Amino acid sequence: MDRALITYFKSPQSFTGEDVVELSCHGSPVLLLEIVDVLLHLGARVADPGEFTLRALANKRLNLSQAEAIRDLIDAQTTAGVKQAARQLGGELSARLQPVKETLLSIIVPLESALEFVEDDLPRVAVRQILAQLSVLIEQLEQLASTFRAGRLLKEGLRVALAGRPNVGKSSLFNSLLARDRALVTSFPGTTRDSLSELVNIKGVPVLLTDTAGVRDSPDEIERLGIERTRRAIAEADLVVVVLDGTTPVSAEDAEVLAEVGDSRHIIVLNKCDLDSFSSERANLQDNGRPPLAISATKAIGLDSLRAAILQPFATRETPETDFLITNARHFDLLRRSVAALRSTIDLFHHRASEELLLVGLYEALNFLGGITGETTPEDVLTRIFATFCIGK
Repeated sequence: MDRALITYFKSPQSFTGEDVVELSCHGSPVLLLEIVDVLLHLGARVADPGEFTLRALANKRLNLSQAEAIRDLIDAQTTAGVKQAARQLGGELSARLQPVKETLLSIIVPLESALEFVEDDLPRVAVRQILAQLSVLIEQLEQLASTFRAGRLLKEGLRVALAGRPNVGKSSLFNSLLARDRALVTSFPGTTRDSLSELVNIKGVPVLLTDTAGVRDSPDEIERLGIERTRRAIAEADLVVVVLDGTTPVSAEDAEVLAEVGDSRHIIVLNKCDLDSFSSERANLQDNGRPPLAISATKAIGLDSLRAAILQPFATRETPETDFLITNARHFDLLRRSVAALRSTIDLFHHRASEELLLVGLYEALNFLGGITGETTPEDVLTRIFATFCIGK
């Protein structure tokens, strides 16, 4: 059938930690299906989603956060997303959490000892030291959790819709932001009759950009269907870019678009600033107290300012590329739960609670942190996580 390379990985030096045979065949889909059919006939079975990674986790070749990083690496849509997933796969998150867990254990041990062997309360010096340690741990975990908004933006991206009446230059702007001719552009109003979406990378953030049909009253049934899709795209978008023609006064159709956008997060741009008839005063509009952005879609004027304006509402702080970001909602939730447990423990210390009660919050925090790397993750959670993996990974 094929001349292939067969590689044998002897346990425990394989990805899964088991004996593994890998067949490297030529990439014809027909050929690969033939080979898979033969293997199934000989008694093999198709792997479950994420089964190889799950076996690697079971054999302690990696931890759960590293396993999740494999999925994130496969799904990454930008170079920045690849770098973050690679850092997590390399164990950086585990390395950052390990000192926190060790400090927690150093606090738990004397409390357990006091519970078992000492009848008197802990010395005040020891209590002050523990409280200081807990405050430092809370600060460290909160700082790590605070990166989630930027991390989620990097991983999941934004949905941005271009909206406006016909012939204001939405499709030209769409093509300019993509840096290629993807949408059909003509001088005739109503050329775009359906929504068109493409992924674009804006400063490392994946943005799903949607060019929509112009909003207007139309006798054309197909165009009316496109306008209905425009309304859905506006409703589902994280941000709407309202495009107006800067060479004409604001029309009733422009007002209809602005009413359609309503209170949705949006920015207003005035297109065609390269033309002599352009005037930024024609719109007489304020966009959240700022004048609309002046751009030229055909001449690519003002597009850098537009890209910055698209990201600005979602930025929490300037995040250097060297920062490690939390990109996983599960990790973020467990970090917040850990912080809440530690804060509860500090309150109990101030109320002079018994060691039994103090230990509850400390063990909870340790358990939540262990859930990130997989030491304390329930079986049903593991099942849900690995169900999101590709077949054969």
